[in-house]
Amino acid sequence: MARYSESVCRLCRAEKVKLFLKGSKCLREKCPIERRPYPPGEHGRMRRRILGYGIQLREKQKLKRYYSMSERQFLLFFQRAERKKGITGENLLTMLERRLDNVVFLVGFSHSRSHARQLVTHGHFRLNGRKANIPSLLVSKGDVISFREKSAEHEELKAIFELNKNKAVPGWLEMDREKMEAKVLSFPTREDVTTPVEEHLVVELYSK
Repeated sequence: MARYSESVCRLCRAEKVKLFLKGSKCLREKCPIERRPYPPGEHGRMRRRILGYGIQLREKQKLKRYYSMSERQFLLFFQRAERKKGITGENLLTMLERRLDNVVFLVGFSHSRSHARQLVTHGHFRLNGRKANIPSLLVSKGDVISFREKSAEHEELKAIFELNKNKAVPGWLEMDREKMEAKVLSFPTREDVTTPVEEHLVVELYSK
């Protein structure tokens, strides 16, 4: 599957909002969007008025990039959200929050969501004691996410975990730092999703 290989900081600048794709770098003054808060490219400084379809497209791109997903992956998630009962936009956001790679990032096991996806793919985690190497896997109430035995002793992963020891964990998750494992207490609600997006615009885009 094709992956974006250029600087991810360009994506934040294109959306004019921090997508937190570089972990702790996004919190420092050296963050490119702090120094150059305009889209990349020769005409980045020009004022461009975006209307209608353009606004909807930007919201979709922002949400897709926030969770580090490909176009096809995102479309499949939208279609699943559309088939579920309830409000499609909220269904989509809560499903995205339940992705295993997102949970790994939220509890502080990784620097960023893209880093979390890489760690999951490489088999560093267990879900309810079993190997879990699919980043898009949706966690459920009662699930327990923990490091694989060898990974728990990995110096680099231990350093990341220690660095994120004071990270705030969402209320629908519980973190046991002594055991280095996280538990899903409940399904996330719309209020639990901090993604800076207007999901109804994404729904309108795909409804055309």
